[in-house]
Amino acid sequence: MPSPIANLRINPSDETIRLGPLVLRFLITGRDATDSVALFEVTVPAGQRLMAPAHSHDHYEETIYGLEGVLNWTVDGQSIEVGPGQALCIPRGAVHRFDNNGGQNAKVLCAATPAAIGPEYFREMAEVMKAAAGGPPDRVKMAEIMRRHGLTPAP
Repeated sequence: MPSPIANLRINPSDETIRLGPLVLRFLITGRDATDSVALFEVTVPAGQRLMAPAHSHDHYEETIYGLEGVLNWTVDGQSIEVGPGQALCIPRGAVHRFDNNGGQNAKVLCAATPAAIGPEYFREMAEVMKAAAGGPPDRVKMAEIMRRHGLTPAP
């Protein structure tokens, strides 16, 4: 039987997904890490508000590590700014969202533990964004995709 070490690669799931103005780059999916972690970068343009509704997830924690710029996270009503070198762990069940209220692009590294979400979710959401052709996305479709992938849209 071949050793799992023989298959080691840098960024084994390197995939870039455009979600409207956001750019996600998946580095590691659950498939790469025996479902222990999903790891991806998110780049958010200056002044960009998240188009998807605030949400929670009961099956994983989401840890955010700031790489560039500052993102304003709202977690259970509390506003928290995450900048370079800062980390925020969003617990299971906490309703959260983010916006880039600053004047420069922001980039964060996100880790979902365990890897209960993957690029499939973001690909489906990207299709909804494309169908909106620059207008507001179909929130009913977005909510359906979120629920199917274990996210609970906030009311």
